[in-house]
Order: sequence, then structure tokens, then C-alpha cells
Amino acid sequence: MSQEKPWLKFYEPHVSEHLDYPATTLPAALEETARRYPDFPAYIFKGKAITYKTYSQYVEQFSASLQELGIKKGDRVAIHLPNCPQFPISFYAILRAGGIVVPCNPTYTPREMMHQLNDSGAEVIVTLSAFYPIIQKIRQETRLRHVVVAEIKTFFPTFLKFLFSLLLEKKRGHKIDISKDRNTYRFTELMLKSPPKCRPVEVTLDDTAVLMYTGGTTGLSKGAELTHKNIMVNAQQVVSWVNLIDEKERTLVTLPLFHSYGMTCAMNPGALKACTGILIPDPRDVDDILKSIHKYRPTLYPGVPAMYVAINNHPNVSKYDLKSIKLCISGAAPLPKEVQERFQAMTGARLVEGYGLSEASPVTHSNPAYGESQLGTIGLPWPDDEARIMDLDTGEKILSPGEVGELCVRGPQVMKGYWNMPTETSNVLRVGREGGDPWLYTGDVAVMNEDGYFQIVERKKDMILGAGGFNIYPREIEDVLYEHPKVEEAAAIGVPVPGKGERVKVFIRLKEGQTATEEEIIVFCEQNLAPYKVPKFVEFRDQLPKTLVGKILRRELVKEASE
Repeated sequence: MSQEKPWLKFYEPHVSEHLDYPATTLPAALEETARRYPDFPAYIFKGKAITYKTYSQYVEQFSASLQELGIKKGDRVAIHLPNCPQFPISFYAILRAGGIVVPCNPTYTPREMMHQLNDSGAEVIVTLSAFYPIIQKIRQETRLRHVVVAEIKTFFPTFLKFLFSLLLEKKRGHKIDISKDRNTYRFTELMLKSPPKCRPVEVTLDDTAVLMYTGGTTGLSKGAELTHKNIMVNAQQVVSWVNLIDEKERTLVTLPLFHSYGMTCAMNPGALKACTGILIPDPRDVDDILKSIHKYRPTLYPGVPAMYVAINNHPNVSKYDLKSIKLCISGAAPLPKEVQERFQAMTGARLVEGYGLSEASPVTHSNPAYGESQLGTIGLPWPDDEARIMDLDTGEKILSPGEVGELCVRGPQVMKGYWNMPTETSNVLRVGREGGDPWLYTGDVAVMNEDGYFQIVERKKDMILGAGGFNIYPREIEDVLYEHPKVEEAAAIGVPVPGKGERVKVFIRLKEGQTATEEEIIVFCEQNLAPYKVPKFVEFRDQLPKTLVGKILRRELVKEASE
């Protein structure tokens, strides 16, 4: 079925089946963009703009700084930062020096950070002053030789920097003394001491660029080995799918840049098409997001469902002008129809659902940005990508439209494999009987309709084995709950009942000011779900556990329920 590609007829005229990709790396593309548009703003951070010329110069100089620390081709350098200018500067500088970027989640515990640093073998880390105590705590248990400490206030406007130093920094204790710590440097001071130009390094598109760790939501965190070609291709696919035009777009960068979704959809397209990124340090700060949309007029807002839910339900949303946004692509978690429809009606923007995973840099599917969007689906495979549904039992039988199985994809953005994990790699990258490049087995249960649009049913590991052996997919239940007028967020899991297999339990966060009973929720589900899918247990929560990206952590709820 994948060879027939029935979805091609839905492509927009500017999107072809095959794209012409720049035969260059992203750092080289950034340098060319800065040459063509030196005075165009690359980023706006807390009201201060950084032009492409300045941005490119910072990348060049910090790359030289890394070389002075001994970084050579193939060395791993960790980035432990929120969304601030030092993140893209560090990212492109590492790649320019021939290093491999290891993005780290700032919310990781010391144990999680130690695992990622030791697994990657990183010898240098760029961290934030607020996070430095974590690095101090674990440094002796890692291979870190050098630590570079950035300060969040560095790129603030002058007056805001003064206020931060005078008030918040003192209150929060962000001012740290690193003078006694060996091989520890401040970000800006290190750049000033280094040569203005880095030494040339020969980097090919097949060289590894990023170790993107999977986040550990399905078990031990693994490093997906992404090449320069992988991340370049996916950025170019974004450019084509969204039809980005030089100097025309502003992207609201709320997605964490350490995440593959933020890396590809919010940061890297700018290197190709001179977009302006409006950096939001905390993706959970809805007030900052609304004020930034109102003031800086972004046209693109890639996000996750939790972000759109928060805007939909913000008590003061009517005070802000959100009409500049023309396109939002939602990923990382299922997008409930009710959330999608309400956001579009409120803003006038087009909100479409897409799909990806770290192992594919990450995006493989999306509803057309300006063509036919089918609610409840992840849309169509992107240019040069193939997708098919394989049977869940053997993974060897290609299923027909309408049949539920495992989603498999292949394309130029699929990873080399997992870093130093050959067995795990062979489990998910498998060559089909037809030969050619391997297929990536995503672990997601999906179905393709007759039009070629794909719908994610559930992760294989999240399926609930209900009464009578029926498979129950949590998303079906959650989609129904999101239609309840009192429900803001919901998650469904299976809990074991002695002698009866698993039964459905739902966790619900109500909208502000609302009250509901367990019986009310169950009756609503009985009206909208088959009897075996109706929850047996309901628990109301003030908050649901989430990743920093905004994905609800079902595994944490399962763990709590089992305990």
C-alpha cells in the first residue's frame, strides 16, 4: 500500500513527492542565511532582538571556544539549558566544531542526568547557573572535563538585566561563585578569551550530529543517533510543508529546544529561511505566551495539546490579540478534537495534528498545512517518507486500509540507530522483504484510511486488556472525556483487578471552578463508549504528571496505581 502513495493527490502545489535538499550542513546554511539577511532578527528574547549577523558571529566564536577546550570531531558536548539564546548558539557551535550535541532535559534529576552524561560520554557541558548545583553534585561521577555556565540574564535588555540582578537573582540565589571550581567557565567570558574564528573541520552529512535521548517515558532513556543529513532533511521538510518564505515568518518558540520537536520545528528552519524565533523560557508560563503573541505577532506556533488547552481555558484570553497566528502544528501527544476546534474558532488560526518520534528527527506525518485536514488523524507522510501498517503479532504482514497494526516508517530523517545499543537498534530498524533502507517500527498502534491519512490508536505498551480479552485504547476514552464541558485534562490507564484482568481507571483535572462526581463521569462515558471501555474508577487530581514538553506521563500514573 505504501508504494501506491494514495496521499500524493492531497499535496499542495509547492510540495512535491521528492524535495531538493541543500548539500550542506545546518551550520553552513546558517552562515549563508546570515550573509544574505545580516540585519534580520534571528531571535527575540525578553524584548531584545539578536540579528542573524550577530547570531552567526556568536556561533563562530563559541565554536572556537570549544576547540580551545579540546573539542574535536566526534566529541560529545551536552547542552543543559532552557529556551534562551545560548541554546541555539551552543547547538550550532558544537556542530560547527565537528562535535555531537547531547541535549539534556533541565528537569532531570541528578540520577537521570548522570545516566545521560555517562551513556553519551560527554566531556563538556553547557549549563545554566540555576542548574549548576546539579552538575556540581554529579560531576565526579561523570567524564566531564569542562563545564560552561551560562546566565539567563546575559541577553536581557539593559533595564531588565538590572532588575533581575537587583531583585530576582538575589532572591532566587542564581548568582553563583565558580571561581574555585576547576575547568569551569562563564559562557560570555570564555567566548571573549577565545579566537574570533574557529578552525575548519570537515563534516559530512553522514556524520552524527545529535544524540537525542528518548526521554525515558517508555523505559531506559536511549540516545537516538541523528546525522547531519537527518536533521537537515527534517528542517527542509518543515520549510516545504509549511511553505516558509524568507523573512516572512515569526515562530513562537515555546517548545523546549532540547526536545527533538522543538529542535526541528522551532529552531532549525530559521537556518534555512531566516525566520524569527520568539523565545519563551518556560513553556508552562501561559501569561508570558499570551503576552508574547499579543506583542510580537508570531505567525507560526508549533506546540503540544497541553499548550492549546491552557490557552483555550485561560480566564483572560479575550484580552489578548491572537489573530497574527496563521498556522499551528500539534505533536508529541494526541490532539483531542474538542481542543482543536475550540482553538481554531477562538484564534482564527489553522491547527493541524502531526506526528513524530525522536528516532525520526522527529516529524514523519502531518495534516496538510493548507490542504485537506482530517480531524483526529496525524495526516499524511511527509515528502520522501513512506509509511505502512504492519501486523502486531509478527510485524511482517502489511495490512490494508482500515486494519489496525503497528505504524512503520522509513525516510531520509530516520536515525542511524541507538547509541551503543545494537540489540535495541535491530529491534526497531528492520529491513523489509523488498530490501532497501530499514523500516522504523515506531511502537505506535495506528490505522490508515482509504485516503491515505493515518490515525494513531495508541502506543502498544499503553493498550489495556479489558474484559473478554478486548483491547482498549486509552485515547478513545480520553477523547470522549475531553468533550465533557467540565474536564480540562484526562488520562486513562489499565489497573489490574484480581481474577478479572485489567479495568479502566481515569484521572481527571477539572476546569477551574468546576466540580463533578465519579458517577457523573461514568454516566457520561456510558453514553459515549461501549460497555467494556467505560471506566470503573475515577480519580480527580489538581495536576497530572507531565514532561516539560507537556505530554501526560501515563507510566507515572500506572506506577502510582500499582503502588
